[in-house]
Amino acid sequence: MREQFVGKQTTTHSSTKRIAKNTLMLYFRQILIMLVSLYTVRVVLATLGAEDYGIYNVVAGVVVLFSFVNTTMATSTQRFLNFNIGQNDNEKTQQTFSSSILIHFGIAIIFIILAESLGLWLVDAKLNMPAERRTAAFWCYQLSVITTVFNVLRVPYNAMIIAYEKMSFFAWMSIIEALLKLLVIYLLLISSADKLVVYSLLLTFVSVIILFCYKIYCNKKFEVAHFHKVKDISLVKELLGFSGWSLLGATANVCNQQGTNIVLNLFTNVTVNAAMGIATQINTAVYSFVGNFQTAFNPQLIKSYAAGETEKFESLVIRSAKFSFFLLSLIVVPLYINCPYVLGLWLQDVPEYSVSFVRLILLWSLVDSLNGPLWMSIQATGNIRKYQLIVSILIFANLPLSIVTLNLGDHPQSILMIRLALAVITTIWRIFFLRGRVGLPVKEFMFNVVFRCTSVLVIGFIVTNFLSFRLKGLGGLIVSCLWSLAVNLPLMYIFGMTKAEKALIHNFLHLRYSK
Repeated sequence: MREQFVGKQTTTHSSTKRIAKNTLMLYFRQILIMLVSLYTVRVVLATLGAEDYGIYNVVAGVVVLFSFVNTTMATSTQRFLNFNIGQNDNEKTQQTFSSSILIHFGIAIIFIILAESLGLWLVDAKLNMPAERRTAAFWCYQLSVITTVFNVLRVPYNAMIIAYEKMSFFAWMSIIEALLKLLVIYLLLISSADKLVVYSLLLTFVSVIILFCYKIYCNKKFEVAHFHKVKDISLVKELLGFSGWSLLGATANVCNQQGTNIVLNLFTNVTVNAAMGIATQINTAVYSFVGNFQTAFNPQLIKSYAAGETEKFESLVIRSAKFSFFLLSLIVVPLYINCPYVLGLWLQDVPEYSVSFVRLILLWSLVDSLNGPLWMSIQATGNIRKYQLIVSILIFANLPLSIVTLNLGDHPQSILMIRLALAVITTIWRIFFLRGRVGLPVKEFMFNVVFRCTSVLVIGFIVTNFLSFRLKGLGGLIVSCLWSLAVNLPLMYIFGMTKAEKALIHNFLHLRYSK
């Protein structure tokens, strides 16, 4: 019995250590990427102007609108690779990889057909943009289509790297991609051609380079990452069948994000799209910290479910949801309070609605941070039909509700208010759905995660806002961030964590300190 207990402790420690190491690698990657991303947005907005930047965002939104199938298959590929690796089935892992390569080629072809027919008609005939910029918008659209095709073909290689938890390579490639985008900015500044077209063309070259780097690494590192003739067609059908229901969720998510961006363009103008683009960029940079954390957790979560380790699985779901919320709130609280100053400091010219858009989308991200582990848990079970039907309806509701509110003359912020309200409803439904599907203890999750996280956030925000109320300028921003850490970290530790979670942190820090 003692040997079994020690073995279980060793396995848990090894798993926790791997997650911590992978998370640190991904955070190192993300800090640099965030700095580069924020700098590039500033320069691109100043170089293109609010009008062209808005055109790029709405045109790229149309491209994403027709690439939702790829999003679905990316999730399915990741799930099946993790599941097969968790069962130590190398042959099926190799067949899954080959099947996903075949499927993604098919997705690329379907995407091109949709983009060059319905998508092109939407850009040319329906979008609200200045007449003199329509030619540039056309070439921007075509280059965005090509970029998306290469990103589609990259998905199986990306999934393989994450499944085998090679986060160091994943981190370094992301850093290289960020540096290439810095080079894009430099070339954009010295170019005398149409800036919007040049920017789109250079991003296409970046996507090609990154695809080949991923392919070369995977082919050399993993024996299973070579394309072979697919012997078992049933595996292709299984992947497609699983993704068939995920397709509903992917479609709803695209309509929720890119679809509402297009609706916003139809009722307003490209300058408002620029404000939404800025809010989306900030949210992407901020949320990626949580995304990296969950990326490190996800393989272990699926593998523990595949291995039948119920206690470990439930613990990972609860802890990853809670810590995701806490990590994000450390950034959101000071950014929300200082949003007008931060945007003014970051951008030379802040488009109208930017501040309110940023604040609303940050609140939405806080709610959504709880959903990552819940969503991945449902994916791990493989039985997602009922889940996708209900969740897709809830998420998709944002599009018609947004059209109705804007048609009634409501302000543009109403789109994000609706999205926030639907996110809260969807999160609650996911929690109760998992009780019946995997036996998730609802009372424990509601108290240990939802109640603790909400309480810490509200108290931390009120205290930090009070202490930062009279602070102004750069010095005020720095002091406000320090106050946020000084207030929220103790609150998270004292009120937000259980004894077991505190012990886990103590043990991890003790081991690091001992080394």
